[in-house]
Amino acid sequence: MSDKIETIGQSIIHHGKENNRLYLMKLSDLDESTIIEQIQKIATENNYSKIVAKVPEKFKSLFSDNGYRKEAYIPNYYKGIEDCFFMCKYLDQKREFLENESELEKVLLGAKSKSGSLKTTTLPINIKIKALTQDDVYNMVSLYKKVFTTYPFPIFDEKYILQTMNENLMYFGIYKKDELIAISSSETAKEYSNCEMTDFAVLPEYRGKNYSIILLQEMEKELKRLDYKVLYTIARAKSYGMNITFSKLGYKHGGLLKNNTNISEGIESMNIWYKEI
Repeated sequence: MSDKIETIGQSIIHHGKENNRLYLMKLSDLDESTIIEQIQKIATENNYSKIVAKVPEKFKSLFSDNGYRKEAYIPNYYKGIEDCFFMCKYLDQKREFLENESELEKVLLGAKSKSGSLKTTTLPINIKIKALTQDDVYNMVSLYKKVFTTYPFPIFDEKYILQTMNENLMYFGIYKKDELIAISSSETAKEYSNCEMTDFAVLPEYRGKNYSIILLQEMEKELKRLDYKVLYTIARAKSYGMNITFSKLGYKHGGLLKNNTNISEGIESMNIWYKEI
């Protein structure tokens, strides 16, 4: 069963046993005096091993004073003015330990060495890129199921994809004739003028052709037209391909979320990359 998104007060959390964590996705000013106690209570009752809080800089000290430490940040996340901090607390210290720390450092150094090195990429004549609509949902879910065994959000559910399309996600895809072979999405936060570049998936037989880069460029073009200020991603830290993709397009590294997300092969660490446009 996928983790669930709920509101506590005016704030939004994502939590459950699949990721074995509580993620405070949005903190309302109205909940400042109660949020620490509330999320601690939920995490303790469910025996979660980690709490992650994504908060504006003005709330950073509130969390650090209550045992949280910064793992990542995104400058000018809120309306191009205020920084965002990912404040983390481990309820089981085993989760904080990185077994593959040297591997992750190698991937990050490799990605940083490619910063700004993008060469012109074009699609073959029989390959088309497009904004995806409800007519593409069946193909989208089929592709996600072929690429991922688990995912932190219910992308294998057609109703979820339709719901997010109608709310705040824009999906883009690459077709070879009638076959959807690559996909990505832009999760927009219009009130803050930022957007998460996420849900990248490419069929195994079509990897190595820069399709993720082409999708990212297409999303950037549309988001710039819509006047978004900050773009970011939360990428699998052990993925050479995705980290290099964002580095090549000029994204900067904002930190590492340790053992954070259940994606494909179990709990993995995630890199934050960001870009101001």
